[in-house]
Amino acid sequence: MARRCSSGSSSNVPALLAVASLLLLLVGLSDGQLQVGFYSKSCPGAESTVASVVRQSGNADRTILPALLRLQFHDCFVRGCDGSVLIKGGGASKAEVDNSKHQGLRGLEIIEGAKTQLEAQCPGVVSCADIVVLAARDAVAFTGGPSFDVPTGRRDGKVSNLRDADALPDVHDGIDALRSKFRANGLDEKDLVLLTAAHTVGTTACFFLQDRLYNFPLPGGGRGSDPTIPPGFLSELKSRCAPGDFNTRLPLDRGSEGVFDTSILRNIRNGFAVIGSDAALYNDTATVDVVDSYSGLLSNFFGPYFRQDFADAMVRMGSIGVVTGSNGEVRKVCSKFN
Repeated sequence: MARRCSSGSSSNVPALLAVASLLLLLVGLSDGQLQVGFYSKSCPGAESTVASVVRQSGNADRTILPALLRLQFHDCFVRGCDGSVLIKGGGASKAEVDNSKHQGLRGLEIIEGAKTQLEAQCPGVVSCADIVVLAARDAVAFTGGPSFDVPTGRRDGKVSNLRDADALPDVHDGIDALRSKFRANGLDEKDLVLLTAAHTVGTTACFFLQDRLYNFPLPGGGRGSDPTIPPGFLSELKSRCAPGDFNTRLPLDRGSEGVFDTSILRNIRNGFAVIGSDAALYNDTATVDVVDSYSGLLSNFFGPYFRQDFADAMVRMGSIGVVTGSNGEVRKVCSKFN
C-alpha cells in the first residue's frame, strides 16, 4: 500500500513541476518584465504601426528622424523611460517639457499620431513610453543605422515635473559631469561614447554654441572662445553662428551629417566636435580609448563593432527606470495623464 502511494506521488511530480513553472512565469509577467514582442498577442500590429508612422514622417521631413532619437534620450534620462517628457505643460502648470534643457525638442506629435492609430486598433494597450522607444529604434534604422529588437512592456508614468529635467546632460558639461550623469542611470563610459555617437545624424541650433564660441571661461581669466577649438574650425563655426544667433542650425557631424557612421567619433578625435559635451569625450583616458577603438579604420573589420554595440547601448538606455506591471498607467492620450 505504501508502495502504491509512493508510486502515485512520483507520477504527479512532472505535473506539479509544470504547474510550479507556470506560476513562476505568471509571477514574472505580473512583475512586469520587459520582453521583445510584448504586444504580439495583445496588439499584434503595434510595432509595424509605429514603424509606418515614423517612415511616413521621415519621408516628409528627414530631420524628424534624429529628433525622435533625441526624444528617447530626453525621456529616459529624466525619471526613466516613462513618457513623462510627453506631458503637455505651459501656463501655470509647468511640466518636464518646459525645462530649458528640452529646448528644441521635436517629434512629440509623431508619438501622438502613432498613439491615435494604436488606440483605434487596441484601446488602452500600448503605452506612450513604448512608442517613444519603438519610434527611436525605427528612426535609427531609417537613417541607415542598425535594425534591432527592443523589449517592450513599459507603462506610462504619472509624474512630470519641470525641475526633474535639471538632471539631463548638458552641452556645457565636462567629462566628469557627463560620466556622473550616465553612471546615475546605470550606464558606463562605453555607453556614454556610443550614445553620443547618435550625433552622427542630426543638427544643433546655434543657441547651444553661443557660450562655447563667445562666452567661454578662459584659463587666464575673462571670456572668449573655447581655446581647444582648432582656429580654422573656430572661424567656420563663427561664420555659421553669429553672436546672438540662436536659431540657425548646423550639422553635429561635420561632413557626414546625412549618414549613420562613425565619422562623428573621428571628428571628436580630430578636434572637430561641434558642441562642448561631444568635445569633452576626448578629455579623459577612459572615453578617449573608446572613441579611438571605434574610429580606427581596422575596427570595421576586426571590431569592436560599432553598429551592434550602438544597438545594445540603445536597449540599455531604454531600460532605465522603467515603470512596469501594475504600476503607472497606459495613457489614452500621450500629452496628458488619464
